[in-house]
Amino acid sequence: MPLYVRLKKDFGTFLLDVEFEAPDGVMGLLGASGCGKSMTLKCIAGVVRPDEGAVVLNGRVLYDSVKGIDLPPQKRGVGLLFQNYALFPNMTVEQNIMAVLSSRKNASEEKFRSLVRRFHIEGLERHYPASLSGGQRQRAALARIMASEPSVIMLDEPLSALDSYLRWQLEGELASILDDFGATIYVSHNRDEVYRLCSHVCVMSSGRTEPVRTVKDLFESPDTLASSLLSGCKNYSRIERVGERRVRAADWDAELECGAPVPDDASFIGIRAHYLHPVPEDGDNVFPCVVARVTEDVFHTIVSLEAGSSGHGFSKIRMEIPKGAARGLSAGDTIRIGVKPRDVMLLKK
Repeated sequence: MPLYVRLKKDFGTFLLDVEFEAPDGVMGLLGASGCGKSMTLKCIAGVVRPDEGAVVLNGRVLYDSVKGIDLPPQKRGVGLLFQNYALFPNMTVEQNIMAVLSSRKNASEEKFRSLVRRFHIEGLERHYPASLSGGQRQRAALARIMASEPSVIMLDEPLSALDSYLRWQLEGELASILDDFGATIYVSHNRDEVYRLCSHVCVMSSGRTEPVRTVKDLFESPDTLASSLLSGCKNYSRIERVGERRVRAADWDAELECGAPVPDDASFIGIRAHYLHPVPEDGDNVFPCVVARVTEDVFHTIVSLEAGSSGHGFSKIRMEIPKGAARGLSAGDTIRIGVKPRDVMLLKK
């Protein structure tokens, strides 16, 4: 594996405890804000020193608390792009890039020109960061990182500060750049970005990481509550096992058949909003709900529902159905909704 990471750092009120192996290509580090993603990157890059652990890049030890190895950031071969791009504001684009390039043995005018062409910033060499657009700053920052010839690049939510139109444009440009590079860690809390840009993903929750898996596997079959939430699932209930493939959804006061045997460590089920559908009569995997709200979205109708009587937050259900399918429904109506057994996800905490 190009990059192996095992780190612990105790912040008193927060414990960072991560371990993963990043394969070639783009690996997403996906988690909610405040879960420790950015701090993990800083520890890998050598900006922050962990309490213990190891970082190994292509067989070269960058950090090992047992062996007493702790290479400085400039000797790690790691390129870290911060959220705000962190260009030196008092330097031109050329000076920003040359500040890194001049420290390389193979520094040359042709090398600089090659970077300028590769990242499409010709004509901007004498501009200062404040006069650049968001996309131009991003490309200049990436050119500066590539000037150091890193073995791995790490992008810390590079699109989060941009408006939706610009973000979509820059995402396409970024995808083209990453296709030409090797190992990349892409930090985000945006599941759609990770789905489009990454081949693998490592879910992070409350300072801890889950095993690395393919993006397809995460979105098709998440197996924990955290990974399911991050994959975009909206509906959950605590469960009790009542049969080999059957559970009682405690928050919905309903018994449901599952498409697979119920593991001993399963404590929740999750159902995606578009897998639920209204049904005319009682039957298997059907239960009653009260309509709380009907909202017309751009391409579908969102029906907000209340199920069961627990008063728990999970009793709220979101159903997304084709436009027109909710005609005649209004708040206060009682309806039946159903789900296929194969669409009931069994989750551990």
